This record gives sequence, C-alpha cells and structure tokens, in this order.
Amino acid sequence: MGPVSRREFVRLSAGTVAAGAAAKSFLLEPAVLAAPSDRRIRFVSIGTGIRGCDLLRSARKLPNAQLVGIADLYDMHRKAGVEAYGSEVPTTRDYRALLDRKDVNAVIVAVADFQHRRVVLDCIAAGKDVYCEKPMSHNVADGLAMVKAVQENKRIFQAGSQRVSSVVFKKAAEIFKSGRLGEVTLITASMDRNSDSGAWVYPIAPDASPQTIDWKTWLRDAPDRPFDAARFFRWRCFADYGEGLAGDLFVHLLSGIQCVSGINAVPSRAYSTGSLTHFKDGRDYPDLLVTLYDYAGVAVNVRCNQNNDTGEETTFYGKEGTLTIKGDSVSFTPQDTRPQPEYYSVIGWTEQARKKYYDEWKAAHPDPQVNLPLSETFSAPRDYDDTAAHIATFLSAVETREHVVEDEVFGNNTAIACHMANHSYLNKSAAIWDPAAHNIKS
Repeated sequence: MGPVSRREFVRLSAGTVAAGAAAKSFLLEPAVLAAPSDRRIRFVSIGTGIRGCDLLRSARKLPNAQLVGIADLYDMHRKAGVEAYGSEVPTTRDYRALLDRKDVNAVIVAVADFQHRRVVLDCIAAGKDVYCEKPMSHNVADGLAMVKAVQENKRIFQAGSQRVSSVVFKKAAEIFKSGRLGEVTLITASMDRNSDSGAWVYPIAPDASPQTIDWKTWLRDAPDRPFDAARFFRWRCFADYGEGLAGDLFVHLLSGIQCVSGINAVPSRAYSTGSLTHFKDGRDYPDLLVTLYDYAGVAVNVRCNQNNDTGEETTFYGKEGTLTIKGDSVSFTPQDTRPQPEYYSVIGWTEQARKKYYDEWKAAHPDPQVNLPLSETFSAPRDYDDTAAHIATFLSAVETREHVVEDEVFGNNTAIACHMANHSYLNKSAAIWDPAAHNIKS
C-alpha cells in the first residue's frame, strides 16, 4: 500500500471496533399470565389430538380459565384431552352439543385445517369467541368466509401462532420499531426438521378403526373415500386436509415476521421451489419448500426442510443492524457504518495519489472514531411457555373485549401467504395476489 500499510488501514477503518465485539445479555421477564378472578372464562375444546392436548396442558396453568367440555371424533383423543387438562369434563363426538351450552364463553378449535371453516362458523353462529389453530384457513375462500363471519357477529377471534404473544418476539418487535435496524430490505426465516415425526409420519394408534373414529363425519368437507388411518393421523401430508410445510411451518415463520415488522398484508407475489426427495409415501407436498415473497418494500425468503435439522431462525437485515431470533433468544448486532477510508480501489493509484488521499482522509477525520454499540441478546426464562401466554391473551380479550394482534385479518393474511407458496410450487410459476378479485393467480 505504499505510505499506508494494511495494518494502518485496518486501524483507520476499524477504530476501536474491538470494544464493540462484546455483547450484553439480558433475561426477559414475561408478563403475568392471569390473575385469579371471580369470573372464570368457561371454554370448550373442539379437537384434542396432538395440538389440542398441547393447548390444554398450557391452558390448565391459567387461573382465570375453566375447561367445561371436549369434543373429538376419535375416542382415544377425547380421553387424552381429559388427561392433558387434568380434570374430568364431559366429552362428546358431536361438538354442536357443546355450542348449545349457554355457560360456554369461548372455544378452542384444534381440528384438521380443512374443518376450520365449518367449525369456526358454527362457533360464531352460536355466539362464542374463538381461538383457532394455525393456519387459519384451508384455502382462500374459507379464510374470507371466516373473516366475514367474525366481523359481522363482532366476536373475538385469535389465530393460534403462539409466537405473536411470545416475550421474545415482542422484544424483537420493540427493537424493530425503535428504528435501530435502519432500513430493512431483506428478511429470512427457516424451520428445519430431520425425522419421521418432523415429516408427520406419525404412528398409527393400535385401536384406530371405523368403530373408534367417526370417519364419515371427519370427511364431511373432503372427498369421500374408504377408511384410511394413515390419512387420519398424517393428514398434513394431503391436500384434501392440510397444506403441508406451508400450513404447518411457514405459518409460524410468517406470523413471527408480521408480529415483529408490523407487516399485516398479503404479499404481492410468491415464487416457490423445492422437492419431494425422501418421504415418497403418497403425500401431495414436498419435503423441501423454499419461497421468496414480495412484500411492500421488503423481500422475505422462507425455507422449510424435512431432510436436515438446523432448527428455527428468523433474521431481519437492516442498514444499521441485524436482528436475529433463534430458539428462545433474540439478538441485535449493529452494522459498522462508521466512515472508512478506501483500500481496494486505490491499489490501482500511484503511491503519490494514494498518500494524498489518505492524508486528506485523516485530516477530515481527526477525532477517534466512536465505538460500535454493543451487541445485545435477550432470552426467555427457562421453561417459558409461549402457548400459555397466547391463550392468556385470547382469554383476556374474551373478558375485556379488547382487540388482539393475531385477529382474523392477521391470521387470514398469513394463511393466504401460505396458500400462495403452495400454489407457486404446485403450478411451477409465480403466485400473484389479486387484491381486487381476492384470489391467487399464476
């Protein structure tokens, strides 16, 4: 470099950057889930399979909630729901019997995706508030019908992506909204798994049969076919009942992105690629799905892979900083945007010209450069339950009638983005959202 050595250049450009390499760590303090109240929210659960039981285990932590009934079309699921909640409650195959009860304030809906529309509309018609598991809808038309019913009947509705109520994602949203990231033009998110269970190849229960499962009723909103236990337990694999990776995992990532960024809209375009490589078991969906979305002012790249496990991570890339959510922690790392002298391009200058350039640069920057802000990491406490926090948010709204963040519009926008990902993959073309016609075009 002639009169300016590489070491000198690094000193000039980095200043005291070493001081900025450290990080500060903080433990987040979750809000109190609920205080004991004379008025307990009486709710029922429709669907007590895998997720339904998860929800009941979390709900039993809430002092202002009381489960008063369970409905499921499978005998073992009803028994499992009672065990998950930890107290005896009436159970039935016919959920409509629970909706007739005047003492029921709210309903948790955790049935297969293709049944969401029918069950939610029945709940709304019965005057109940609804917590509906993600994704909100099985297709665009279902989502639009649910939004219309909720709004016309003035009910409280919350979609069930628990990250929206997570203390980690709330902290990420606080940092994002502070402007510390600067202009954000790219967001990436991934959630990967590498197991049969992660690809929904669930074991078939030994007692599964047309006698223990009301197969005809379960199929009411799907094409008729003979009893198939694999389809009942592994329904996410099949387009008749679920949406594959997009409906199971994209929806979490996209809900988290909406929560943090404040985006609450359908993307204008989605382009997907991927493959069905390992799980060639008759499923309709790929085991690798990668989608690039166009949202206003920002590109969003989402990936789910069922053939390699790197966990879950969401990153927001800003001109001034990077925000990363991984597991139960969120970290902010500042970008080094301090003035720096040029090194690379002036290699082609003469020694005299380089010396003049560096002398002038140092004269223009006589003061020591300020240190970079410290990186910061915020973590949830051990055993933090964001599902309990999400249910608590819903139950609080049932009592206060206050608005929830993940309402019918938020949930529908996220679900449509998932439908767009599948549309693009299956049609091998970009999926375009037509806001006037309210549908997806190729």
